[in-house]
Amino acid sequence: MKKDTIKIGLIGVGWWGKNILRNLREIGVLGPVFDLNEKTIQERRRDYPDIEVASSLDEILERNEVTAIAIASSAVTHYEIAKKSLLAGKDVFVEKPLALNVKDGAELIDIADSSGKIIMVGHVLQYHPAVVRLKELIKEGKIGKIHYIYSNRLNIGKLRTEENILWSFAPHDISIMLMLLDEEPKSVRAFGGDYLSRGICDTTLTTLEFSRGVKGHIFVSWLHPFKEQKLVVVGSEAMVVFDDTINEKLVLYRHRIEWKNGKIPVAQKAQGEVIPVENGEPLRLEMEHFIECIVSRKKPKTDGLEGLRVLKVLETAEESLIRK
Repeated sequence: MKKDTIKIGLIGVGWWGKNILRNLREIGVLGPVFDLNEKTIQERRRDYPDIEVASSLDEILERNEVTAIAIASSAVTHYEIAKKSLLAGKDVFVEKPLALNVKDGAELIDIADSSGKIIMVGHVLQYHPAVVRLKELIKEGKIGKIHYIYSNRLNIGKLRTEENILWSFAPHDISIMLMLLDEEPKSVRAFGGDYLSRGICDTTLTTLEFSRGVKGHIFVSWLHPFKEQKLVVVGSEAMVVFDDTINEKLVLYRHRIEWKNGKIPVAQKAQGEVIPVENGEPLRLEMEHFIECIVSRKKPKTDGLEGLRVLKVLETAEESLIRK
C-alpha cells in the first residue's frame, strides 16, 4: 500500500481529537470524520470547511477507500469502536487507554492478530523527541544504574466525570516508565481522593516496584494550582529531568555523592546540562509512525501489547483504590 492511497477515518473531534484532525489533514490522509456532538462538528467545520463529515461510524466503516480508523472519542467507547473497526477490516489507532479492562484489551489484540490488522495505542509521549533522547541516555550508560523514577502530571483544567484522573493522566507516565525500564512492575499500589464527584478520583498517587529494585511513583491531579508535567530519573551516575512545560525539556545533573571518613554521605552538586533534542511535534511524529506502519505492515512502537501492559498497571492501581 502506498501512502497516497491511505485515508484515515476519525471518530471523535473534540478536545484531543481536533489535534489529530489537524495533523491527519496536514499530512494529507484525513478521511471522513464523525462525532456525536453536533456542536463540536460545527466548530470543526468552521475551522476546516473542507472536511468531510459522516453521519455515523457505520457509514465510515462501509467506505472501501477508508484504510484505517483513528479513535479519539471518550474512553468508555474505545473498546466497542475499535472492535467494530477491526472486524470491518480496518487498521486501528486508538487513543489511550486501549480499553477499560484487561479482558477487553486482550480481545482487541486477538482480533487484530487473527485478521492481520494493525492496532496502535496513543501513548504520545513515547514519540516525544525528549523522551526518545532520554531512553538513549539510559542505553548509553550516562545515568548509570537507575534507582528510582517519579513523575508529576498536575493541572487545574479540564475535569471529567466519566473517568477518574488515574485513567485520564497516568497512562502517559506508566507507558514511559515501562518503556525506560523494559520491565513490568511486580507491585502496584495507589490511593487518591474524590472531592468533586463521588467515586471519581481527582488526585491519585501510584507507586510501582520493579524486580531489579527500581521504584517509581506517579502523582496526578486536576485540582492543582499550576501546571506541572515533569518526570525525573535518578541513577547512580546522574539524574535527568524531563519537563514538558519549558523550552529546555531535558536537563542532566551529574551530582555525586562522596563519603567523608567513609561513613558520612555528602552531596557534590553540579550544574544542570541541557541535553539537545530534535524538534518535532510528538503527535505529528506519532501519526506519521501509524501511517508508516500501515504502509510497511510493521509492528507499531506502541502496539496493542504495549497498551495492554499499561492497562494491567491501571487496572491493578484501580483495584487498589477501590480496596481503600
